[in-house]
Amino acid sequence: MLLHFGAVDYRATVWLNDVEVARHEGGHTPFAADVTTALQGADNVLVVRVEDPLADLSLPRGKQYWKETSEGIFYTPTTGIWQTVWLEPLPARHVESLRLRPDLTGGALDFEVGGEGPIELTASLAGSVVGRWSGSAGSGRLALDEVQAWSPESPRLYELEVRIGSDVVAAYFGLRTVETRDGRFWLNGEPYVQRLVLDQGYFPGGLLTAASDRDLRRDIELAKSLGFNGARKHQKIEDPRWLYWADRLGFLVWTEMPSAHEHSPESERRLAAEWTEAVVRDRDHPSVVAWVPMNESWGLGPAEDAATARFLVQLYELTHSLDSTRPVISNDGWEQALTDLCTIHDYGPAADLARRYRTLEAALDPSGGHRPPYLTGFAYRGEPLLVSEFGGVSLGAGEGWGYSQAGDAAALLDTYRSQVEALLAPGPVQGFCYTQLTDVEQERNGLLTFDRQPKVDPALIRPVTQTPKRTHQFGAFGAADA
Repeated sequence: MLLHFGAVDYRATVWLNDVEVARHEGGHTPFAADVTTALQGADNVLVVRVEDPLADLSLPRGKQYWKETSEGIFYTPTTGIWQTVWLEPLPARHVESLRLRPDLTGGALDFEVGGEGPIELTASLAGSVVGRWSGSAGSGRLALDEVQAWSPESPRLYELEVRIGSDVVAAYFGLRTVETRDGRFWLNGEPYVQRLVLDQGYFPGGLLTAASDRDLRRDIELAKSLGFNGARKHQKIEDPRWLYWADRLGFLVWTEMPSAHEHSPESERRLAAEWTEAVVRDRDHPSVVAWVPMNESWGLGPAEDAATARFLVQLYELTHSLDSTRPVISNDGWEQALTDLCTIHDYGPAADLARRYRTLEAALDPSGGHRPPYLTGFAYRGEPLLVSEFGGVSLGAGEGWGYSQAGDAAALLDTYRSQVEALLAPGPVQGFCYTQLTDVEQERNGLLTFDRQPKVDPALIRPVTQTPKRTHQFGAFGAADA
Protein backbone atom coordinates (compact mmCIF):
# COMPACT_ATOMS: atom_id res chain seq x y z
CA MET A 1 0.00 0.00 0.00
CA LEU A 2 1.54 3.27 -1.17
CA LEU A 3 0.41 6.60 0.27
CA HIS A 4 0.92 9.46 -2.22
CA PHE A 5 1.03 13.22 -1.67
CA GLY A 6 0.92 15.41 -4.79
CA ALA A 7 2.39 18.43 -3.00
CA VAL A 8 2.55 19.73 0.57
CA ASP A 9 3.89 23.21 1.28
CA TYR A 10 6.52 23.30 2.69
CA ARG A 11 7.96 20.64 5.04
CA ALA A 12 5.89 17.55 5.89
CA THR A 13 6.19 14.72 8.41
CA VAL A 14 3.69 11.85 8.14
CA TRP A 15 2.71 9.28 10.78
CA LEU A 16 0.37 6.32 10.42
CA ASN A 17 -0.74 4.80 13.73
CA ASP A 18 2.09 6.62 15.51
CA VAL A 19 4.69 5.23 13.09
CA GLU A 20 6.61 7.80 11.07
CA VAL A 21 6.26 6.75 7.44
CA ALA A 22 7.47 9.82 5.47
CA ARG A 23 9.37 13.07 5.73
CA HIS A 24 9.65 15.50 2.82
CA GLU A 25 10.92 19.01 2.14
CA GLY A 26 9.72 21.01 -0.85
CA GLY A 27 6.35 22.65 -1.37
CA HIS A 28 5.75 21.84 -5.05
CA THR A 29 6.90 18.26 -5.60
CA PRO A 30 5.40 14.83 -4.82
CA PHE A 31 6.42 12.13 -2.38
CA ALA A 32 5.12 8.70 -1.39
CA ALA A 33 5.49 6.18 1.41
CA ASP A 34 5.07 2.42 1.65
CA VAL A 35 2.62 2.12 4.55
CA THR A 36 1.93 -1.60 4.29
CA THR A 37 3.41 -2.60 7.64
CA ALA A 38 2.00 0.44 9.47
CA LEU A 39 -1.63 -0.35 8.58
CA GLN A 40 -3.78 -2.09 11.17
CA GLY A 41 -7.19 -3.48 10.26
CA ALA A 42 -10.00 -1.04 9.55
CA ASP A 43 -9.23 1.68 12.10
CA ASN A 44 -6.16 3.79 11.28
CA VAL A 45 -5.01 7.24 12.30
CA LEU A 46 -3.08 9.31 9.76
CA VAL A 47 -1.32 12.48 10.96
CA VAL A 48 0.40 15.01 8.70
CA ARG A 49 2.40 17.81 10.31
CA VAL A 50 3.29 20.68 8.00
CA GLU A 51 5.71 23.55 8.59
CA ASP A 52 5.69 26.58 6.31
CA PRO A 53 7.76 29.35 7.92
CA LEU A 54 6.67 32.45 6.01
CA ALA A 55 9.50 34.55 7.40
CA ASP A 56 12.14 32.23 5.91
CA LEU A 57 12.89 33.81 2.53
CA SER A 58 15.40 31.09 1.64
CA LEU A 59 12.50 28.71 0.87
CA PRO A 60 11.60 28.33 -2.84
CA ARG A 61 8.25 30.13 -2.67
CA GLY A 62 7.76 31.89 -6.01
CA LYS A 63 4.90 34.40 -5.95
CA GLN A 64 3.71 33.46 -2.46
CA TYR A 65 4.12 36.58 -0.32
CA TRP A 66 5.77 36.46 3.08
CA LYS A 67 3.76 39.34 4.54
CA GLU A 68 0.18 39.34 5.83
CA THR A 69 -1.32 41.18 2.86
CA SER A 70 -0.46 40.57 -0.79
CA GLU A 71 0.92 43.51 -2.77
CA GLY A 72 2.76 44.32 -5.98
CA ILE A 73 3.63 41.18 -7.93
CA PHE A 74 3.21 38.87 -4.91
CA TYR A 75 0.08 36.97 -3.87
CA THR A 76 -1.53 35.26 -0.89
CA PRO A 77 0.54 32.21 0.15
CA THR A 78 -0.66 28.62 0.26
CA THR A 79 0.21 26.43 3.23
CA GLY A 80 -0.28 22.69 3.74
CA ILE A 81 -1.69 20.00 1.48
CA TRP A 82 -2.60 21.63 -1.83
CA GLN A 83 -2.53 18.71 -4.28
CA THR A 84 -4.24 15.34 -4.24
CA VAL A 85 -3.59 12.66 -1.60
CA TRP A 86 -4.39 9.05 -2.48
CA LEU A 87 -3.79 5.46 -1.41
CA GLU A 88 -2.58 2.99 -4.06
CA PRO A 89 -2.91 -0.77 -3.50
CA LEU A 90 -0.41 -2.82 -5.52
CA PRO A 91 0.49 -6.48 -5.93
CA ALA A 92 3.83 -7.49 -4.45
CA ARG A 93 5.33 -7.56 -7.96
CA HIS A 94 4.50 -4.33 -9.78
CA VAL A 95 5.76 -1.53 -12.00
CA GLU A 96 7.98 0.49 -9.67
CA SER A 97 9.08 3.21 -12.10
CA LEU A 98 8.69 4.16 -15.75
CA ARG A 99 10.89 6.39 -17.91
CA LEU A 100 9.95 7.08 -21.54
CA ARG A 101 12.21 8.50 -24.25
CA PRO A 102 10.28 8.80 -27.53
CA ASP A 103 12.41 8.81 -30.69
CA LEU A 104 10.64 10.54 -33.59
CA THR A 105 13.56 10.13 -36.00
CA GLY A 106 13.91 6.42 -35.28
CA GLY A 107 10.17 5.73 -35.05
CA ALA A 108 10.53 4.03 -31.68
CA LEU A 109 10.17 4.35 -27.92
CA ASP A 110 13.15 3.87 -25.65
CA PHE A 111 12.07 3.01 -22.11
CA GLU A 112 13.18 1.98 -18.65
CA VAL A 113 10.85 -0.04 -16.43
CA GLY A 114 11.64 -0.62 -12.77
CA GLY A 115 10.39 -3.83 -11.21
CA GLU A 116 11.05 -7.55 -11.05
CA GLY A 117 10.32 -10.25 -13.59
CA PRO A 118 9.08 -10.26 -17.19
CA ILE A 119 7.33 -7.20 -18.61
CA GLU A 120 5.07 -6.56 -21.57
CA LEU A 121 4.57 -3.23 -23.37
CA THR A 122 1.84 -2.48 -25.91
CA ALA A 123 1.65 0.81 -27.83
CA SER A 124 -1.51 1.97 -29.60
CA LEU A 125 -2.38 4.91 -31.83
CA ALA A 126 -6.01 5.91 -32.40
CA GLY A 127 -7.14 2.58 -31.01
CA SER A 128 -4.89 0.37 -33.17
CA VAL A 129 -1.89 -1.54 -31.80
CA VAL A 130 1.30 -0.23 -33.42
CA GLY A 131 3.98 -1.94 -31.35
CA ARG A 132 4.64 -4.67 -28.79
CA TRP A 133 7.65 -5.57 -26.65
CA SER A 134 8.28 -8.25 -24.03
CA GLY A 135 11.31 -9.16 -21.96
CA SER A 136 12.87 -8.62 -18.55
CA ALA A 137 12.39 -5.46 -16.52
CA GLY A 138 14.99 -2.82 -17.28
CA SER A 139 15.62 -0.88 -20.47
CA GLY A 140 14.49 -1.62 -24.02
CA ARG A 141 13.36 -0.20 -27.34
CA LEU A 142 9.88 -0.61 -28.78
CA ALA A 143 9.64 -0.16 -32.58
CA LEU A 144 6.51 1.57 -33.89
CA ASP A 145 4.67 0.51 -37.05
CA GLU A 146 3.22 3.99 -37.53
CA VAL A 147 5.01 7.27 -36.83
CA GLN A 148 3.10 10.50 -36.24
CA ALA A 149 4.55 13.61 -34.64
CA TRP A 150 3.09 15.56 -31.71
CA SER A 151 2.65 19.33 -31.99
CA PRO A 152 0.24 21.99 -30.70
CA GLU A 153 -1.45 21.93 -34.10
CA SER A 154 -1.72 18.12 -34.10
CA PRO A 155 -1.33 16.66 -30.57
CA ARG A 156 -1.14 12.98 -31.54
CA LEU A 157 -0.47 10.76 -28.54
CA TYR A 158 0.34 7.06 -28.34
CA GLU A 159 -1.33 5.07 -25.57
CA LEU A 160 1.00 2.69 -23.73
CA GLU A 161 0.18 -0.31 -21.54
CA VAL A 162 2.92 -1.66 -19.29
CA ARG A 163 2.35 -4.97 -17.55
CA ILE A 164 4.25 -6.85 -14.84
CA GLY A 165 2.26 -9.85 -13.67
CA SER A 166 -1.18 -8.67 -12.60
CA ASP A 167 -0.11 -5.01 -12.39
CA VAL A 168 -1.01 -2.88 -15.40
CA VAL A 169 0.06 0.76 -15.84
CA ALA A 170 -1.67 2.91 -18.46
CA ALA A 171 0.60 5.64 -19.84
CA TYR A 172 1.04 7.64 -23.02
CA PHE A 173 3.77 9.43 -25.00
CA GLY A 174 4.22 11.81 -27.90
CA LEU A 175 6.84 11.79 -30.64
CA ARG A 176 8.46 15.18 -31.14
CA THR A 177 11.86 16.84 -31.29
CA VAL A 178 12.99 20.18 -29.87
CA GLU A 179 16.15 21.98 -31.01
CA THR A 180 17.78 25.39 -30.70
CA ARG A 181 20.17 26.26 -33.53
CA ASP A 182 20.87 28.96 -36.11
CA GLY A 183 19.18 31.55 -33.91
CA ARG A 184 15.85 29.71 -34.02
CA PHE A 185 13.69 27.30 -32.05
CA TRP A 186 12.87 24.12 -33.99
CA LEU A 187 9.95 21.77 -33.39
CA ASN A 188 9.97 18.48 -35.28
CA GLY A 189 12.69 19.75 -37.59
CA GLU A 190 10.87 22.97 -38.59
CA PRO A 191 11.39 26.55 -37.34
CA TYR A 192 8.66 27.32 -34.85
CA VAL A 193 7.54 30.63 -33.33
CA GLN A 194 6.50 30.25 -29.72
CA ARG A 195 3.50 32.44 -28.87
CA LEU A 196 3.28 32.00 -25.12
CA VAL A 197 1.27 33.54 -22.33
CA LEU A 198 2.47 34.02 -18.75
CA ASP A 199 0.32 31.85 -16.49
CA GLN A 200 0.58 32.36 -12.72
CA GLY A 201 -1.59 29.31 -11.91
CA TYR A 202 -3.74 31.02 -9.25
CA PHE A 203 -7.43 30.18 -8.90
CA PRO A 204 -10.41 31.82 -7.16
CA GLY A 205 -11.03 30.23 -3.78
CA GLY A 206 -8.12 27.82 -3.91
CA LEU A 207 -5.07 30.03 -4.63
CA LEU A 208 -2.53 27.50 -6.01
CA THR A 209 -5.22 24.78 -6.04
CA ALA A 210 -7.75 24.58 -8.86
CA ALA A 211 -11.28 23.64 -7.80
CA SER A 212 -11.45 20.77 -10.29
CA ASP A 213 -9.79 19.05 -13.19
CA ARG A 214 -12.19 20.96 -15.42
CA ASP A 215 -10.70 24.27 -14.26
CA LEU A 216 -7.18 23.13 -15.20
CA ARG A 217 -8.36 22.13 -18.65
CA ARG A 218 -10.34 25.35 -19.09
CA ASP A 219 -7.28 27.57 -18.60
CA ILE A 220 -5.53 25.85 -21.50
CA GLU A 221 -8.63 26.01 -23.68
CA LEU A 222 -9.01 29.72 -22.93
CA ALA A 223 -5.35 30.39 -23.75
CA LYS A 224 -5.69 28.53 -27.05
CA SER A 225 -8.86 30.49 -27.86
CA LEU A 226 -6.73 33.65 -27.52
CA GLY A 227 -4.30 32.25 -30.11
CA PHE A 228 -1.47 31.15 -27.81
CA ASN A 229 0.34 27.88 -28.54
CA GLY A 230 1.82 27.56 -25.06
CA ALA A 231 2.45 29.04 -21.64
CA ARG A 232 5.28 29.92 -19.38
CA LYS A 233 3.95 28.58 -16.06
CA HIS A 234 5.38 31.32 -13.87
CA GLN A 235 7.00 30.57 -10.52
CA LYS A 236 4.95 27.43 -9.96
CA ILE A 237 5.31 23.68 -10.47
CA GLU A 238 1.75 23.04 -11.60
CA ASP A 239 -0.52 20.13 -10.75
CA PRO A 240 0.31 17.22 -13.10
CA ARG A 241 -3.26 17.20 -14.37
CA TRP A 242 -2.62 20.56 -16.04
CA LEU A 243 0.32 19.00 -17.90
CA TYR A 244 -1.92 16.06 -18.84
CA TRP A 245 -4.28 18.48 -20.57
CA ALA A 246 -1.39 20.34 -22.19
CA ASP A 247 -0.30 17.02 -23.70
CA ARG A 248 -3.84 16.10 -24.79
CA LEU A 249 -4.90 19.48 -26.14
CA GLY A 250 -1.57 20.47 -27.71
CA PHE A 251 0.03 23.25 -25.67
CA LEU A 252 3.72 24.06 -25.21
CA VAL A 253 4.96 24.47 -21.62
CA TRP A 254 7.94 26.17 -20.05
CA THR A 255 8.37 24.59 -16.60
CA GLU A 256 9.75 27.12 -14.13
CA MET A 257 11.06 26.63 -10.60
CA PRO A 258 9.61 28.87 -7.87
CA SER A 259 12.40 31.11 -6.61
CA ALA A 260 13.66 31.84 -3.15
CA HIS A 261 14.02 35.51 -2.22
CA GLU A 262 17.13 35.42 -0.07
CA HIS A 263 20.47 33.93 -1.00
CA SER A 264 22.43 31.48 1.15
CA PRO A 265 24.11 28.09 0.74
CA GLU A 266 20.93 26.59 2.23
CA SER A 267 18.69 28.33 -0.31
CA GLU A 268 20.86 26.93 -3.12
CA ARG A 269 20.60 23.42 -1.65
CA ARG A 270 16.84 23.63 -1.25
CA LEU A 271 16.23 24.95 -4.74
CA ALA A 272 18.50 22.44 -6.49
CA ALA A 273 16.96 19.51 -4.58
CA GLU A 274 13.36 20.48 -5.33
CA TRP A 275 14.17 21.40 -8.94
CA THR A 276 15.63 17.92 -9.41
CA GLU A 277 12.36 16.36 -8.20
CA ALA A 278 10.34 18.65 -10.51
CA VAL A 279 12.35 17.77 -13.63
CA VAL A 280 12.18 14.06 -12.87
CA ARG A 281 8.41 14.32 -12.37
CA ASP A 282 7.71 16.17 -15.64
CA ARG A 283 10.39 15.12 -18.16
CA ASP A 284 8.17 12.56 -19.93
CA HIS A 285 5.53 15.12 -20.96
CA PRO A 286 5.68 16.01 -24.68
CA SER A 287 4.20 19.43 -23.93
CA VAL A 288 7.22 20.50 -21.86
CA VAL A 289 9.70 22.16 -24.23
CA ALA A 290 11.89 24.27 -21.90
CA TRP A 291 13.27 24.20 -18.36
CA VAL A 292 13.54 27.45 -16.38
CA PRO A 293 15.38 26.91 -13.07
CA MET A 294 15.78 30.63 -12.28
CA ASN A 295 13.90 33.89 -12.93
CA GLU A 296 15.23 37.47 -12.93
CA SER A 297 18.05 36.70 -10.46
CA TRP A 298 15.53 36.20 -7.64
CA GLY A 299 17.23 34.56 -4.67
CA LEU A 300 20.69 35.02 -6.15
CA GLY A 301 23.63 36.96 -4.80
CA PRO A 302 25.05 40.09 -6.49
CA ALA A 303 25.45 39.82 -10.26
CA GLU A 304 29.16 40.60 -10.01
CA ASP A 305 29.72 37.80 -7.48
CA ALA A 306 31.43 34.74 -8.99
CA ALA A 307 29.18 32.54 -6.83
CA THR A 308 26.13 33.77 -8.77
CA ALA A 309 27.53 32.57 -12.09
CA ARG A 310 28.71 29.34 -10.47
CA PHE A 311 25.21 28.50 -9.20
CA LEU A 312 23.55 29.32 -12.53
CA VAL A 313 26.01 27.10 -14.38
CA GLN A 314 25.44 24.38 -11.78
CA LEU A 315 21.67 24.53 -12.34
CA TYR A 316 22.14 24.54 -16.12
CA GLU A 317 24.37 21.47 -16.03
CA LEU A 318 22.20 19.70 -13.43
CA THR A 319 19.12 20.16 -15.60
CA HIS A 320 20.85 18.84 -18.71
CA SER A 321 22.09 15.82 -16.74
CA LEU A 322 18.47 15.01 -15.81
CA ASP A 323 17.12 15.66 -19.31
CA SER A 324 19.33 16.26 -22.33
CA THR A 325 16.44 16.66 -24.80
CA ARG A 326 15.19 20.16 -23.97
CA PRO A 327 16.68 23.66 -23.86
CA VAL A 328 17.52 25.16 -20.45
CA ILE A 329 17.11 28.87 -19.70
CA SER A 330 19.59 29.66 -16.97
CA ASN A 331 18.04 32.90 -15.63
CA ASP A 332 14.95 34.03 -17.48
CA GLY A 333 14.83 37.76 -18.17
CA TRP A 334 18.42 38.97 -17.75
CA GLU A 335 21.88 38.29 -16.29
CA GLN A 336 22.09 34.83 -17.83
CA ALA A 337 25.11 32.55 -17.72
CA LEU A 338 25.17 29.44 -19.94
CA THR A 339 21.76 29.26 -21.59
CA ASP A 340 20.06 27.64 -24.60
CA LEU A 341 17.59 30.50 -25.14
CA CYS A 342 18.31 34.20 -24.80
CA THR A 343 15.23 35.52 -23.01
CA ILE A 344 14.54 39.19 -22.28
CA HIS A 345 11.84 40.88 -20.18
CA ASP A 346 10.74 44.19 -21.62
CA TYR A 347 7.63 46.16 -20.61
CA GLY A 348 8.36 49.11 -22.87
CA PRO A 349 5.73 50.64 -25.19
CA ALA A 350 5.35 49.45 -28.76
CA ALA A 351 7.55 52.21 -30.17
CA ASP A 352 10.44 51.16 -27.93
CA LEU A 353 9.93 47.49 -28.80
CA ALA A 354 9.90 48.31 -32.52
CA ARG A 355 13.20 50.16 -32.23
CA ARG A 356 14.97 47.76 -29.85
CA TYR A 357 14.23 44.47 -31.64
CA ARG A 358 15.10 45.33 -35.22
CA THR A 359 18.68 44.18 -34.80
CA LEU A 360 20.44 41.71 -32.54
CA GLU A 361 22.90 44.37 -31.42
CA ALA A 362 20.12 46.67 -30.21
CA ALA A 363 18.27 43.82 -28.51
CA LEU A 364 21.36 42.85 -26.49
CA ASP A 365 22.31 46.44 -25.62
CA PRO A 366 21.79 46.95 -21.86
CA SER A 367 21.75 50.75 -22.12
CA GLY A 368 18.58 52.69 -21.48
CA GLY A 369 17.93 51.25 -18.04
CA HIS A 370 17.72 47.59 -19.00
CA ARG A 371 19.73 45.04 -17.08
CA PRO A 372 22.33 43.19 -19.19
CA PRO A 373 21.11 39.95 -20.77
CA TYR A 374 24.34 38.15 -19.75
CA LEU A 375 26.58 38.13 -16.71
CA THR A 376 30.16 39.32 -17.05
CA GLY A 377 32.18 36.50 -18.63
CA PHE A 378 29.22 35.18 -20.63
CA ALA A 379 27.90 36.29 -24.00
CA TYR A 380 25.43 35.53 -26.77
CA ARG A 381 26.34 32.27 -28.56
CA GLY A 382 23.72 32.19 -31.32
CA GLU A 383 20.80 30.98 -29.23
CA PRO A 384 17.22 31.95 -30.20
CA LEU A 385 16.09 35.27 -28.73
CA LEU A 386 12.62 35.48 -27.20
CA VAL A 387 10.95 38.33 -25.33
CA SER A 388 9.62 36.19 -22.50
CA GLU A 389 7.78 38.98 -20.66
CA PHE A 390 6.11 42.03 -22.20
CA GLY A 391 2.73 43.78 -22.15
CA GLY A 392 1.14 43.69 -18.72
CA VAL A 393 -1.63 46.09 -19.78
CA SER A 394 -4.46 46.72 -17.33
CA LEU A 395 -7.95 47.75 -18.38
CA GLY A 396 -9.69 50.89 -17.15
CA ALA A 397 -9.04 52.87 -14.00
CA GLY A 398 -10.29 50.39 -11.39
CA GLU A 399 -8.44 49.01 -8.40
CA GLY A 400 -5.19 47.16 -8.90
CA TRP A 401 -2.36 47.82 -11.30
CA GLY A 402 -0.65 46.91 -14.56
CA TYR A 403 2.64 47.87 -16.19
CA SER A 404 0.63 50.19 -18.40
CA GLN A 405 -3.06 51.00 -18.82
CA ALA A 406 -5.69 50.97 -21.57
CA GLY A 407 -8.88 52.98 -21.20
CA ASP A 408 -11.23 50.45 -22.79
CA ALA A 409 -11.31 47.08 -24.58
CA ALA A 410 -10.60 48.65 -27.97
CA ALA A 411 -7.53 50.42 -26.61
CA LEU A 412 -6.32 47.21 -24.97
CA LEU A 413 -6.63 45.38 -28.29
CA ASP A 414 -4.80 48.16 -30.15
CA THR A 415 -1.98 48.19 -27.58
CA TYR A 416 -1.63 44.42 -27.74
CA ARG A 417 -1.59 44.48 -31.55
CA SER A 418 1.07 47.17 -31.75
CA GLN A 419 3.33 45.35 -29.27
CA VAL A 420 3.02 41.94 -30.98
CA GLU A 421 3.61 43.45 -34.42
CA ALA A 422 6.67 45.29 -33.11
CA LEU A 423 8.20 42.05 -31.81
CA LEU A 424 7.40 39.99 -34.92
CA ALA A 425 8.61 42.56 -37.45
CA PRO A 426 11.90 41.69 -39.21
CA GLY A 427 14.57 41.10 -36.59
CA PRO A 428 15.98 38.50 -34.20
CA VAL A 429 12.88 37.79 -32.03
CA GLN A 430 11.75 34.17 -32.47
CA GLY A 431 8.89 34.12 -29.99
CA PHE A 432 7.24 35.91 -27.10
CA CYS A 433 5.42 35.47 -23.81
CA TYR A 434 2.69 37.99 -23.01
CA THR A 435 1.99 39.07 -19.44
CA GLN A 436 -0.48 37.62 -18.61
CA LEU A 437 -3.37 35.16 -18.90
CA THR A 438 -5.49 36.25 -15.92
CA ASP A 439 -5.67 38.94 -13.28
CA VAL A 440 -4.44 37.75 -9.88
CA GLU A 441 -5.58 39.61 -6.78
CA GLN A 442 -4.23 43.19 -7.06
CA GLU A 443 -2.40 42.50 -10.34
CA ARG A 444 -4.94 43.41 -13.03
CA ASN A 445 -2.98 42.97 -16.26
CA GLY A 446 -4.56 39.75 -17.52
CA LEU A 447 -6.36 39.23 -20.80
CA LEU A 448 -8.92 37.46 -18.59
CA THR A 449 -10.32 38.51 -15.23
CA PHE A 450 -9.48 36.37 -12.20
CA ASP A 451 -12.76 34.47 -12.69
CA ARG A 452 -11.73 33.81 -16.32
CA GLN A 453 -13.93 36.30 -18.16
CA PRO A 454 -12.33 37.73 -21.35
CA LYS A 455 -11.70 41.48 -21.34
CA VAL A 456 -11.58 41.48 -25.14
CA ASP A 457 -13.43 39.13 -27.48
CA PRO A 458 -11.07 36.15 -28.03
CA ALA A 459 -12.06 36.17 -31.71
CA LEU A 460 -10.36 39.59 -31.94
CA ILE A 461 -7.31 38.69 -29.86
CA ARG A 462 -6.57 35.40 -31.62
CA PRO A 463 -5.50 36.73 -35.06
CA VAL A 464 -3.27 39.31 -33.35
CA THR A 465 -1.52 36.61 -31.29
CA GLN A 466 -0.99 34.61 -34.49
CA THR A 467 0.50 37.51 -36.45
CA PRO A 468 3.05 35.96 -38.84
CA LYS A 469 6.72 36.41 -38.12
CA ARG A 470 8.07 38.75 -40.80
CA THR A 471 11.54 38.36 -42.28
CA HIS A 472 13.77 40.56 -44.43
CA GLN A 473 13.47 40.15 -48.20
CA PHE A 474 16.80 38.26 -48.33
CA GLY A 475 15.72 35.61 -45.86
CA ALA A 476 15.12 34.91 -42.21
CA PHE A 477 17.23 36.16 -39.32
CA GLY A 478 20.43 34.19 -39.19
CA ALA A 479 20.92 34.54 -42.94
CA ALA A 480 20.22 38.13 -43.92
CA ASP A 481 20.53 39.72 -40.49
CA ALA A 482 23.56 37.88 -39.10
